[in-house]
Amino acid sequence: MTDLRQAALAVRENAHAPYSGFKVGAALRTASGAVFVGCNVENVAYPEGTCAEAGAIAAMVAAGETRLAEVYVVGDAPAPVSPCGGCRQKLAEFGTGDVAVTMATTGGDERVTTIAELLPGAFDASHLP
Repeated sequence: MTDLRQAALAVRENAHAPYSGFKVGAALRTASGAVFVGCNVENVAYPEGTCAEAGAIAAMVAAGETRLAEVYVVGDAPAPVSPCGGCRQKLAEFGTGDVAVTMATTGGDERVTTIAELLPGAFDASHLP
């Protein structure tokens, strides 16, 4: 887990957050053991920004990987930073419900949960005909 924390903290520094000032970093480990990172990228047209988790998932998929094994998300906040609703759905697309998601602060406070706990009753491929 330490390497995921270090990777998330390092990429967080690259976040583009000139409007909110709220930088977030994410690191994902895949089933193969590879690590992918992402940071939030804000846009003056607010809905056009990208979350750190989405960036890390895009890098993972671009590299040909599709199965999450572990997730780490960090931000400078008083309490551990939780993925937004959209990112919870994105994580569920590539990870089983028991995949660990560690939410953290830059100060070292951590809370570990799972994708299933973050998104109970997730919409998935089984809902499609």
